[in-house]
Amino acid sequence: MNAIWSERLKRNGLAWGLLLPSLLFLGLFTYYPIWKTAVLSLYQQDLATPEPRFIGLGNYASMLTDPVFQKVFGNNLWFALGTVPTSMALAFAMALFADKALQGRSFVRTAYFYPNMIPMIAVANIWLFLYTPKFGLLARLAAWVSQSEAPLLGRPDTVMAAMIVMMIWKEAGYFMIFYLAGLQQIPKDLYESAAVDGIGVWQSLRRITIPLTMPTTLFVAVVSVTNAFKLVDHLWIMTRGGPDNASSLLLYYIYDTAFGYYDQGMAAAMTVVMVAVLLLVSSVQFFGWDRSIHYE
Repeated sequence: MNAIWSERLKRNGLAWGLLLPSLLFLGLFTYYPIWKTAVLSLYQQDLATPEPRFIGLGNYASMLTDPVFQKVFGNNLWFALGTVPTSMALAFAMALFADKALQGRSFVRTAYFYPNMIPMIAVANIWLFLYTPKFGLLARLAAWVSQSEAPLLGRPDTVMAAMIVMMIWKEAGYFMIFYLAGLQQIPKDLYESAAVDGIGVWQSLRRITIPLTMPTTLFVAVVSVTNAFKLVDHLWIMTRGGPDNASSLLLYYIYDTAFGYYDQGMAAAMTVVMVAVLLLVSSVQFFGWDRSIHYE
């Protein structure tokens, strides 16, 4: 009996020893900052109060009545709604083509993935030029369609759509890699059996490919929703949240509140809300979809 417990202790001790460095970094750089942010959100700390003053849920009450926060939060919801389904569908279609391509397969995969290799700052500058009135290709195309000047980044009714198009171009190739890996795990015998039974391409796609790539879809959905709420660098280059906060997203507004207006308490409260929203969305996606997913 003692030998069994000694063996278990030795095995578990080795496992915890291997996990300890990762747990240490996770605690120091993830859980501890989250806890400190949650504590700071209960205090007023801005230029008027250099010494933090406890105000309880005051920051949250002020945040919910802030019209700018309401607009920014709505912008982020529309941004996620515009980027997540489209980028996932496009990534799936790209993966199907890249998996079936016989000639130039490596070139096709590299071309699809290449936008993700470009740093976000460089991507923002490239698309800023494309959207520049009178010079940019997309701006000139929009001006030709509308027969008038088309400042796509300077109008509240077009700036968000312009940002959504840029992010779909940026992220679709990244998600394509996951779908491609998922497609390559599907046994080819299933498609051969389906062809023998007279099942067409579209039925095979609906009955074989889509159900067996649902674990990948779940993972991509969680990552894409998270990405939609944590973008900030492209806004700094392209719009600074304008015009009239029409393109401002939640993380950029948090950054502007913390380092532009030096309201650390309010920024911490908005951060807690953003983390809570992401946890809620991720848990709904995971526990809702996981029941209908077959992993084997």
